[in-house]
Amino acid sequence: MVGWRMSKVKTTYVCQACGAMSSRWQGKCPECEDWNTLVEEAVAEEGSHRRPGLIEGSAPTPITDASITMPERLSTGLREFDRVLGGGVVPGSLTLVGGDPGIGKSTLMLQVSHDLAQRGGRVLYVSGEESFNQTRLRAERLGALHENLLLLTETSVSTIAKHVRQGDYRFVVIDSIQAVYTSQLPAAPGSVGQVRECANEFLRLAKGLPVPVFLVGHVTKDGSIAGPRLLEHLVDTVLYFEGEGRQSLRILRAVKNRFGSTNEIGVFEMRGSGLHEVQNPSALFLDERPQGVSGSVVLPAMEGTRPVLVEVQALVGDAHAGSPRRTVTGMNPNRISLLLAVLEKRAGMHFADRDIFVNVAGGVRLDEPAADMAAALALVSSYLEKPFPAQMAAFGEVGLAGEVRAVDMPRQRAAEAAKFGFTRCILPKGCAGGMEDAGLDCLYAGALIEAIEQAVEE
Repeated sequence: MVGWRMSKVKTTYVCQACGAMSSRWQGKCPECEDWNTLVEEAVAEEGSHRRPGLIEGSAPTPITDASITMPERLSTGLREFDRVLGGGVVPGSLTLVGGDPGIGKSTLMLQVSHDLAQRGGRVLYVSGEESFNQTRLRAERLGALHENLLLLTETSVSTIAKHVRQGDYRFVVIDSIQAVYTSQLPAAPGSVGQVRECANEFLRLAKGLPVPVFLVGHVTKDGSIAGPRLLEHLVDTVLYFEGEGRQSLRILRAVKNRFGSTNEIGVFEMRGSGLHEVQNPSALFLDERPQGVSGSVVLPAMEGTRPVLVEVQALVGDAHAGSPRRTVTGMNPNRISLLLAVLEKRAGMHFADRDIFVNVAGGVRLDEPAADMAAALALVSSYLEKPFPAQMAAFGEVGLAGEVRAVDMPRQRAAEAAKFGFTRCILPKGCAGGMEDAGLDCLYAGALIEAIEQAVEE
């Protein structure tokens, strides 16, 4: 390997949000148009920039070569964690774990490291922000002490790489990618250039050995990982650990996964002894659901292959402070605006001078169009100030013409609702096939106005 040798250095400016480069400083990034995100970076203009490949000595191989077998995934023992990864940790993979400060990223990775150490093989946990004693105290509190779990307090990438190559480790955690640095760059740790170069080094390390490497990443004030586009392109998997710091519920979500689906979520509860898996999220999300209150409808949502019951809440009130407010949590605000327009045009309801608040209880984020029906009915319930039956669920996509369109996995959604005592479900007519033994009374609607009439009549 030929080292980094600079003969001439010039200054450029790199956007911390999107990674775009500019020859001069500007107040606004020319690519993503974010303000005050350009930071100064020193880069080599001339000199040697050679780096080794991902795997030394690799040669073209037929894709049909049967001698090349896929490595077996490593089970962490945490079923919720394995579910999000697509069945376990893939050897040689590079994974980025991001989340807000204090959300529990280090706790999660320390528990995963301990579980893997218990299952055999050496695990290296590299802490670049805490001392050995601090990390050990957390491990004692979590009950995560094991002789196969080794701690290393180091920030130099070259030193970390040397230990990984010499230690024959089965799993490596870097906490965090913003704390480590490479001496080949003059920039400060945490800068875009350092994050990019360090991630590249860990990528070569993971693919070359191979050993799975997990990078813990901090987020910026707008909720994105520093240098997100650079890191998302480099790593194999991007996981976000989400939740309100004042609440115990935590959700692990994959936004990129080269080895599995990005639709799965893992649900955890933060306790004094660490993170505990929530095996039945539907019961947790519906545990504090109010009875006999308008603006509440239950949605059987699909998170990957698992149905989850969540409560969609809406509050419609008179606007007393000038222009009406529109606040949406857990759903796409543009989708709610679309539903309001459809309700005004197709159902004759007037929302223009009303404050609108929509929330998905439990901190769940809904991205699927099947949530349209539940959100629309919740808005109607609050608008009419009429509580809908507590044992009624609803799902379906709503179009601009007011039609209700079919969605995937209707039987699984209805069966989950029936399991928790729901007796009726409003769903699209296009989902009628195969619903005879769903376990509850199915009410089919071809248009949104039909769904509203069915809900009001109950």
